[in-house]
Parts: sequence; C-alpha cells; structure tokens
Amino acid sequence: MFKHILVPTDGSPLSESTVARAVSFAKDAGARITFFYAQPDFPMPIYGEGALIDPTTPEQFGKAAADEAKRILDAAKSAADEAGVASDTDTIVNEVPYEAVIDAAQRHGCDLIFMASHGRRGIAGLLLGSETQKVLTHSKIPVLVYR
Repeated sequence: MFKHILVPTDGSPLSESTVARAVSFAKDAGARITFFYAQPDFPMPIYGEGALIDPTTPEQFGKAAADEAKRILDAAKSAADEAGVASDTDTIVNEVPYEAVIDAAQRHGCDLIFMASHGRRGIAGLLLGSETQKVLTHSKIPVLVYR
C-alpha cells in the first residue's frame, strides 16, 4: 500500500500525537517516514516604537528556528527509531507552509502525507487548520488527516 510517508510536524501537542500515530501506521504498513518541518522566514521588521521590543537579527532568528526544527525533528526520529521504523528528516525555510509540505512530499517521492488536523495556529476541536485545508486542496498526493 503506502511505502513512503511524509509527516509534517510543528512540535504542537497534536502534532506530537500525530507523529506517534504515524509511526504506528508506518510500522503496520512496512513504510518509511520522512519527518518534515517548515521553518518560518524572518518576520518583517517593525518600525516605530515597536522596533525596540525585539532586537533579534535575521541571523539570530534563523539560528533559533533551525535549533527548534532540529529539536522537533530529532524527537520524531527517535520515536520512529524506537519502533524500528526507517525514517529521515527534512526542513526548509518557507513562509508558505502548505507549499513547503507538498513540495517536500514530491521531492522525497512520498505516496502519502500524514498530518495533524491543525497546528500551533489552528483552532482546536471541530475545524481543520488553514494549512491542512490548503494541503488537502492542492496536493495530488493522498493526505491522511489525524485529529
């Protein structure tokens, strides 16, 4: 059935649950996993009084985002390793997460995207998150939404 699954993750509680479920699913299917994290781009500078609130440079922001991506992806890979599921990780900087997810699935030759119904910015409960909706709308690769 499925041989290579892309699992986007953002470190949110639902995303962590999704990682665990995806690992179980992949183990049952005999599939391998690529865990993926779309790093945010440096936010637009704020001018005026707000400019002094956060003096983070683009380099500092990039390092913090890369460190966060590594932490999240290492935890996901550890879960797969413990279950005996082959996995790798990938991250890119992209300000449009749904495009990054679809691109990653295509680049890695994935035949399924297994993702949470919503992430950090999503509404818990009944509604799908906007990034999940966009992946469902634009992906030609099957998408399994975990809630």
